[in-house]
Amino acid sequence: MIAVTGATGNVGRALVDRLLAAGVPVRALTRDPERASLPRGAEVVLFGPDESAVRFAGARSLFLYAQATSAALLDAARAQGVRHVVLLSSGIIHRGVDATHPVHVLHDSAERRIRASGLAWTFLRPNAFATNALQWAPQIRTGNTVRGVFADARFAPVHEDDIAAVAERALLDEGHEAAVHHLTGPEAYSNAEQVAAIGAAVGRELTFVEVDPREAGAELFPHVPAPMLERMLSSFAQTVGVPPEITATVEEVTGTPGRAFTRWARDHAADFTA
Repeated sequence: MIAVTGATGNVGRALVDRLLAAGVPVRALTRDPERASLPRGAEVVLFGPDESAVRFAGARSLFLYAQATSAALLDAARAQGVRHVVLLSSGIIHRGVDATHPVHVLHDSAERRIRASGLAWTFLRPNAFATNALQWAPQIRTGNTVRGVFADARFAPVHEDDIAAVAERALLDEGHEAAVHHLTGPEAYSNAEQVAAIGAAVGRELTFVEVDPREAGAELFPHVPAPMLERMLSSFAQTVGVPPEITATVEEVTGTPGRAFTRWARDHAADFTA
């Protein structure tokens, strides 16, 4: 059995689907089992604030995200038979970003705890998630103009199911212990090009209107705490006009090429029209 934290998140849910399709028993850990809407084949377990109470008995491997990585959880997992942890970390760690950056601190701390836990480990370090584009969904549902920062900021967004596919192989195959997998999409897109790709997917012509980052705030980033927003915008500014890192890790690990953002936009067209 494999235990999956963040089972209702974009990557976690895709991983649950993949493992069940492969015939692997899954224990899905979620903070709200009643509303999780996970496949019937998954064993859904409450993931409460007391991580030591989570039951890992019967699970040999664990998929973790950084926010859930605590010493108590890792101790409980090892005590109950877990031997291998696959962490959804962040590409920020290997990109030379200031080590005091909040995102760097969060993921680096999680990696350090796991390294010290005595468990075998594999770290997945994706760069930009394609799902970041969902931030524009409210604007696209109500019009054809998207207001945002840095129209020419360039990324190689990675499809969440490609991250899940790499996680699946790391959990099921030998040879991924102590491996760090750097994940990106196969092609580069500016913010404006991503919006245009979403427009093509939904059958509308969308226009990206650049907003001065000094004016960006809760309207454009409602879920980002103010202290982190300034650091995040500073990171985005460094990507303007700069070719992003592109890796072939998805294909190397899974045998299938990573999916471009245009494919992601088609897969998620309903999210921009509902």
